[in-house]
Amino acid sequence: MLIRSKKIRESARGQECQVRLPGICNFNPETTIFAHVGSGGGMGSKVSDIHGTYCCSSCHDELDRRTRIMNAETAELFGWHGVQRTQEILCYMELIKVA
Repeated sequence: MLIRSKKIRESARGQECQVRLPGICNFNPETTIFAHVGSGGGMGSKVSDIHGTYCCSSCHDELDRRTRIMNAETAELFGWHGVQRTQEILCYMELIKVA
């Protein structure tokens, strides 16, 4: 089942990057988008929005392997940590609700 939420995706505007790749992150909230992490992600193919993170343009380029500054496994691990932090923010914003 593919979970989609326009409100979650649009909530990334102006947020701080939660991926924070060392030496790569530009820390510019003006470039932050909602990036999907994990298999099935990338251009033209997406995973559920529950597997997304607030991500600056530089970290997004590295996660999607448009740049290859660090190895893929390390970048993906940072991406999953970003997903965890983003999920906490989304709960606080009440865009994700836990019963």
